[in-house]
Amino acid sequence: MEQGFFTLIITHMAIVWIVLAIIFATIEGFTFGLVTIWFTVGAVVSAIVSLLGGNIAVQIIVFFAVSIILLIFTRPILVKHLKVGKEKNSIESIEGKRGLVTEAIEPYKSGLVKVNGIVWTAIGETSAVVVEAGDEVEVVRVEGVKLIVKPASEKQ
Repeated sequence: MEQGFFTLIITHMAIVWIVLAIIFATIEGFTFGLVTIWFTVGAVVSAIVSLLGGNIAVQIIVFFAVSIILLIFTRPILVKHLKVGKEKNSIESIEGKRGLVTEAIEPYKSGLVKVNGIVWTAIGETSAVVVEAGDEVEVVRVEGVKLIVKPASEKQ
């Protein structure tokens, strides 16, 4: 007796779910966006439901329920801890670093600061900041190509 294509697929849904899991895992491997990994888990759980005899409707509900619950509740935690998409560029990584003033910074005047071997134009965080050449400063932020600095605290 010849089985129909859909009958064959429905009787072998565990294999279909595993293939879907592999596809989702492959996509995640290329993107590392922490989105399709949850659908990978949902597909694996649905494969288990299939092997335990759950019908196709239950398998689909389990797939979407597990995937969406994991996406909503665990993705933000992992993104925070893994810092996905939050890699600082070389300019952003200067924030918080210490530098050596090579040309004095005076109120309403910029000076020069050397940070990580690169000399930057810098101004004080407030107009009251005065820093002499040879003093250490801490980079508060970067605005364009100019550092905003404050006198370095004694502790490092």
